[in-house]
Amino acid sequence: MSSLPSPENIELGRRIRQRRQDLQKTQGDIATQVGVAISTIQRYEAGTIDRPKLAVIQAIAKAISVNPDWLVGKTDDPQIRPLRLLPSNVVPLPPMKKVPLVGQIACGTPILAEQNIDDYVDLPGHIRADFALTCKGESMIGAGIRDGDVVYIRQQEEVENGQIAAIMVGDEEATLKRFYLENGVIQLVAENPAIPPKVFIGESIGQIRVVGLAVAYTHIIE
Repeated sequence: MSSLPSPENIELGRRIRQRRQDLQKTQGDIATQVGVAISTIQRYEAGTIDRPKLAVIQAIAKAISVNPDWLVGKTDDPQIRPLRLLPSNVVPLPPMKKVPLVGQIACGTPILAEQNIDDYVDLPGHIRADFALTCKGESMIGAGIRDGDVVYIRQQEEVENGQIAAIMVGDEEATLKRFYLENGVIQLVAENPAIPPKVFIGESIGQIRVVGLAVAYTHIIE
């Protein structure tokens, strides 16, 4: 036994049908623009669609030139408001989020333990990173990462050969190096020919702890 259409779905269908008829478009026209079967549009208009999908609602809204929020009853204004042009001297920045800036990582503590966090730094929201480190020295200069740069790290315990990773060696501070593991030998390789690779074999491999993958960096301008 099928359930009755919900009031929300009935209103959604009424608004789609009203706007489509105002534009003198057929259900087939809308189905073609949205990329669905005519029967799907019919069910949306009848309010009998079980679970309206946001992507389909947005596509229908685009096809009939209305605000998708109006279709679902979040606003009484069906109009799509154009973005106001910014003055030429104003540049929009991407959405930002804050991640912890980690200082020295205490041995045996979680990376993001409170005592390890020095500050919080901004990061564009589309970049997946869990924390940041400040680069010290010139060991990664060949990769464009300079002394004082902030490097953003995605927390993970394994990386692929050749990737730049944040790595702890024993009780030392986390270091940024290219990681290689081949035939039971770990090499931490700098991006500076003046700095030789660090090689670990046998029991010394137990000192190595990968704390994350480097995914982005930024130069700090003082």
